[in-house]
Amino acid sequence: MKRQGMLIVVSGPSGAGKGTLCNLLLKRDRNLTLSVSVTTRLPREGEKEGVNYFFTSVDDFQRKIRNNEFLEWAIVYNNYYGTPREFVEKQIEDGRDVILEIDIQGAAQVKKNYPEAVFIFILPPDLEELKSRIIKRGSETVDSFNLRMKSAREELKAIFMYDYAVLNDNLESALLKMQYIVCAERCRVSRNKNLLEFIDGREEFL
Repeated sequence: MKRQGMLIVVSGPSGAGKGTLCNLLLKRDRNLTLSVSVTTRLPREGEKEGVNYFFTSVDDFQRKIRNNEFLEWAIVYNNYYGTPREFVEKQIEDGRDVILEIDIQGAAQVKKNYPEAVFIFILPPDLEELKSRIIKRGSETVDSFNLRMKSAREELKAIFMYDYAVLNDNLESALLKMQYIVCAERCRVSRNKNLLEFIDGREEFL
């Protein structure tokens, strides 16, 4: 009885820890697949092509937009980001769950096109902790830091668009909450249509 795959959209302000949580969740759950986004920004230290992102030029990204190759795309901090449509749809068709770690602009597009997706917003303990996490990265200029903090305040207002909010004040606790959410969503009757077909018409269930 093959279960239908689902989309799990994870968003939150830069520095909230959504990337760390998604990576840990992937290690604990073999049926989860991370959708690697395409971006026009430059790689950060340690990032690998095809693992963290697919890095491309603005011209190539715009060509992909014209060809409708993205499930969603957005311009964030002056760079393009997009989710490859074909990969996601194939995974869902095969019964696997796909995590989309994207910004709120992309999440809004997915919500419009795939309202049955699961939307999780990762919250930092407070803005001071968020500021500290971003500074510790050591990869931001003064201008980009100020932009991220300004954006964080705006992003927090979008939380009511999401189904779940997970406070990342303790990494293990936040990770467990995400696992519980995924487990509960997999048990939804609407995601197990083959189970209904199995039960329908069988004498032992009548």
